[in-house]
Amino acid sequence: MDSKEKTIELIEQALETVRPYLHADGGDVKLVELTDDLVVKLELQGSCQSCPMSAMTFRAGLEESIRKAVPYINKVVSSNVPELA
Repeated sequence: MDSKEKTIELIEQALETVRPYLHADGGDVKLVELTDDLVVKLELQGSCQSCPMSAMTFRAGLEESIRKAVPYINKVVSSNVPELA
């Protein structure tokens, strides 16, 4: 397993810790891409796409979980919610 695959595995594990909360509200998140310059692109799904709390969930939940698991990530962005890009 190369380092990018390992990083993706760590990101997925971090997302799994937050998913139950997203599922409880009818939403989910998908890892779209890990770029070569260590930018994580996520796609909010279901009710998370249009939820007024999505920015807080994204930054305080998803991004924080990823940064704890993978501190060397440069940025976490949304591929489908413009204000989180």
